[in-house]
Amino acid sequence: MQNKFSNLFTFRRKIIILILLLIVLASLSIAVWAKNDYERARQESLRHIEESGGQLPSNEEIEFNAPEEADLDYMNVLLIGIDDDEDIARTDTIMIAQYHPEKGTAKLVSLMRDMYVTIPGHGQNKINAAFSFGGLELLRQTIKENFDVDVHYYAQVDFNGFERIVDTLAPEGIEIDVERRMYYETRSLVIDFQPGLQTMSGDEALKYVRFRSDFENDFGRVRRQQQVLDSLSGELLSISGVRRIPQLLGSIEPYIQTNIDTSKMISYGRSFVLNPVDDIETITIPLSDAYYDETFSHAGAVLMLDWDRNKEALHEFLGTELMDDNNSTFED
Repeated sequence: MQNKFSNLFTFRRKIIILILLLIVLASLSIAVWAKNDYERARQESLRHIEESGGQLPSNEEIEFNAPEEADLDYMNVLLIGIDDDEDIARTDTIMIAQYHPEKGTAKLVSLMRDMYVTIPGHGQNKINAAFSFGGLELLRQTIKENFDVDVHYYAQVDFNGFERIVDTLAPEGIEIDVERRMYYETRSLVIDFQPGLQTMSGDEALKYVRFRSDFENDFGRVRRQQQVLDSLSGELLSISGVRRIPQLLGSIEPYIQTNIDTSKMISYGRSFVLNPVDDIETITIPLSDAYYDETFSHAGAVLMLDWDRNKEALHEFLGTELMDDNNSTFED
């Protein structure tokens, strides 16, 4: 009887060891597959940049003196979309993404680029001028100075990177419901969409989010950016999207600059997949009824904010505490 139990124990132990070995082998296989997939996609993007006459990624370190996360259970990431079609790169998109892994929540703040703000060391101007004056670090300081919001990381991407993200996550395109006819034409760009449900490639999605030649102007452009990002998050959380994560990271790596290290990316990526976000909450600053239009000779057309209302709304949305208020109140 004792031998029987001893043999059964030995058999179970062998089964457990075998299962553990299979798990280890499977993990190694997945790791090798993921690494190979990542590197193939990365090399393809590098070839694409060279063949198109683009600029290869720079190893130059970007100044960004962000505060440490300390004991925070969330992260704020400054998302910057760069328009480098001109001689001087400028910020076409300014967003703050907040991710809370334990709660499984994601929030997206769109900051209108024409907001009239105080830029440390440069007086008052549009918020996107901060990037031109002093890069990401001055933009970070400007956000802190005017809104009392800390951002811990940054991710900077150009238009080519945006196209690659869409085409990698959604090879067959993303579905976007176009509300109305959209048409705009120059010598170098044609944007033409009919109303209704459209399946868009990366190139078409880029044109869709850049369009602002209607009554909504920049506010419509920001709303469409949020719409496309929400659609992309759905693609990422799909089974096929999760499988393409190594390919996605490899494809966009040459187009994106960030101070988020690889281990943290993997950690937050795992949390994002295992504890998926039901819906990305969005807000646009300024609020639709908390600003007025003004024009200055040095800055052009700008948005003058009701600082009390906008800062209160922003901190309530992010779930953070507003420490002080050093901006003037709204006057019309």
